[in-house]
Amino acid sequence: MQIEKFSEIIAHFIGIFETTTDEMRLRAGLTEGTGPAEDNPALDDLVANTPTFASDLALQDYDPDVNYRSVSYEIVYGGARRFGRPFEESIEKLSEIAHRDVSSLPRFGSPQDIDIETEEELQVFDGPGSAIRFTTQVNILYDDDYLDMTGGNHAPRDTSFVVEKLAEFSANAEIFSPFSDLHRTDTLEGVKQITGDMETYIQGVRDSGQTSIGASEPPADNPNDQAHDFVLAGDEITGAYMNGKHVSEIPVLDDLLPDRGLAKLPEEPDETQTSVEHHDAAGNSLEVTAGANLVANIASVVNTAVISSVTAVMGDYHQVDAITQVYVYSDNDNIASVFHSADSAESAGVTAYNIASFERDTFQSTQPQTTVDAHGDPIFPMAWRVSVIEGDVSFVSWIEQYHFVTDNDTMTVTTNGSEATVLTGGNTALNFSSFFQMGLQYDLVIVAGNVYDINSITQISLLYDNDWARAEDGVDDGATIQSGNNLIWNLAAIHNVGTDDRFETMPDYMHEAEKGIQERDPTMPEGLSTDSNFQGYIGLNVLYITGNLYDMTIIKQVAVLGDSDDVTQAAAELLKNNQDAVITIDTGSNTVANIAEIVDYDSFGNTTYVAGQLYSDAILIQGGIIEHDTTQPETAGERLANEVIAFLDDDSPQGADSGDGIINGGHDLSWSSAHPSDVMQAVVA
Repeated sequence: MQIEKFSEIIAHFIGIFETTTDEMRLRAGLTEGTGPAEDNPALDDLVANTPTFASDLALQDYDPDVNYRSVSYEIVYGGARRFGRPFEESIEKLSEIAHRDVSSLPRFGSPQDIDIETEEELQVFDGPGSAIRFTTQVNILYDDDYLDMTGGNHAPRDTSFVVEKLAEFSANAEIFSPFSDLHRTDTLEGVKQITGDMETYIQGVRDSGQTSIGASEPPADNPNDQAHDFVLAGDEITGAYMNGKHVSEIPVLDDLLPDRGLAKLPEEPDETQTSVEHHDAAGNSLEVTAGANLVANIASVVNTAVISSVTAVMGDYHQVDAITQVYVYSDNDNIASVFHSADSAESAGVTAYNIASFERDTFQSTQPQTTVDAHGDPIFPMAWRVSVIEGDVSFVSWIEQYHFVTDNDTMTVTTNGSEATVLTGGNTALNFSSFFQMGLQYDLVIVAGNVYDINSITQISLLYDNDWARAEDGVDDGATIQSGNNLIWNLAAIHNVGTDDRFETMPDYMHEAEKGIQERDPTMPEGLSTDSNFQGYIGLNVLYITGNLYDMTIIKQVAVLGDSDDVTQAAAELLKNNQDAVITIDTGSNTVANIAEIVDYDSFGNTTYVAGQLYSDAILIQGGIIEHDTTQPETAGERLANEVIAFLDDDSPQGADSGDGIINGGHDLSWSSAHPSDVMQAVVA
C-alpha cells in the first residue's frame, strides 16, 4: 500500500538523521580537552543546480520489492539436459524430436545412425528414498476399586493373584505366537534374519503336514468352550478362516458387542410446552456396574511405496504372509444361589473369535488409449527416463500396541430406599494407528539385488473374569446378576494387490537394460522397447535400485484385561423402605478386541521377472485356550506382596544370584515404571 511506502521512506531518513547525530556527538567527544584546532579548509561549493541542468533519470517512488524472472524451460536440441517439466510433457517433447530428421540426436535409433564426435551419456535422476516407521502404543490402567455402602468393617481383598494368572496366560499363549518376539530392525542383517526365521518355521510346518500346535482339546462336557488349535501353511492362503474353519462370511462386530449401558445416544428432546408431572413414589433400585470394560487395538497400513506395471528382480524374491492369533481366558464365576442370572444361553460366559482373511486381487494401471499409430503399426516406447537409487531401499512399517488393564473391584452394597447407581467399571482403553504410504509409480522397476516382501500380524488377547457374588444373612432373593456376556475379538486381514502367478523368467534384454544403465548408455535396448507390456507407451519411466528392496509390515497387538469382581450384598437396615427393591449387578459385559489390516500393493501389472529363486510362504495359526481357574481371593494383609518379597528376601527360591531376578518387559518397554492412569485409584482403594 502507498502508506507503507511512505513509512519506509520516513524510517529510512530517520535512520540517516540518527546516524549523523551520533557522528556529531562522537566528534565533539574527541575534541574535548584539546587545544584549539586549525581552521578547517573551506570546502568547495556544490555544483549549483542551474536551470540548464537536466537528467534523463526518471524519479520513482521507493518500492521495497524484488523482481524475479524465471529461467526459460525451452529444450535446447544440442545434448542431454535436465528437463524441468513433468515426465509426461518431457516424453511428448522427446517423441516429437525423435520423429525429426536430425542425425545428431542421442538415444533414438541404432548406434550406427548416430554420427557425433562426442560420446553421449545417459542422464539419470535421483529416485525416492527409504521410509521407515516405528510405532509403539502402550496403555496401562489399574482400576481396583473398593466400595462399602454399609459403613461396616469389611476387610479389603488382595487382587494380586489376577496379575499372576494373566502372566501365566501369556506364557501359555506363546506356543501359538512364534513371531511375537521379532525385534524391530531396518538393517540388511536384521531383515535377512527375520525372513530366514519365518521361512524356516513355515517350511518346517508345511513339510511335516502339521495342522495343530499340539494344545489340549476342549473338554466335551462344556459346550460353551470354544477352544481350538489350528495351523495352515502353504505357498499362499486364500479366503477367510474363523476359529480354525474356512468360512464364506464373517460376523459383524457391531452385532456382537455387549450392551454396556454406557454412552447411549441422546434421545430427541420433547419440544411440547406441556408441563410434566410425576405423582408416583420415588424409585427403589440399585444398579451396580463393575464390568463393562472395553479394550481395543486398531491398526491399518496401506503401502503403495514403489509400484510398477513390470518389475525385474535380478536376485531372489521372498514373499511371506503370516497371521497368528490366540486368546486365553478364564470365566469361572462363583454366584450365590439367591441371585438370578441374567445371562442367556447365547451370551453366557465368553464368546471368542479368531478371524483371519487372506485376499489377493489385481489392479490394472491405466493403459494408453491408442496402441497403434495412424498406419496401424503398434506403438512402442522410443525413449526412457531413468531414476537410480544407490544401495538398499527400505519401506518398513512396524507397529506394536499393548494394553494392560485391571478392574478388580471389591464392593459391599445395599439398598437405601432410593434410586442408586454405582459404576466402578466402564473403562475404555484404545490404541489406534493408521498409516498410508503413497509413493511413486513407474513403468519398470529393476532391482539388482533381492526383494523381501513380508507381512505379519500377531494378535494376543487375555481375559481373566472370575467373579464372586455373595449375600449376607437376611438378604432377599430378588437381585439379578450378569457375570458373563464377554467378547474376545481378534480380526486380521492381509490384502495383496498383484496376482500370485505373475512371476516369469528374466529375459535377456532386461540384463542388457541393467548393463546399459550402469554404463550410462543412452540407447534403450531393442528388446525392452518391444516388450508387449509396454505397447502403446511413448516413453518409459524406469527406476533402477542397485541394492535390495525391503517391503516389510509388522503388526503386533497384545490386549490384557483382568476383571475379577467381588460383590457382597448386605441386608438393608430399614426394611420398611426397601420392599420390592430392584437390584441389578453386572460384573461382565467386557470386550477385548484386536483389529489389524494390511493392504500391500505389490504390482499394478501382471508381470514380474525374476532371475533368481522365488520363495513364497504363507501361514495361519489360530489358537484358543480356556482356563477354569479356581483360585480363591484372600484378604489383603494375609500374605506379603510380591514387591515386598522382592525387596526383603535376599535369596531367590532357586538360590541363584539376585541378578537372575531382573524382570524384562520386552523391547524397550518397562511395565514396572508406569503409573496408574486412574488418578483416583489410590484414594478409593
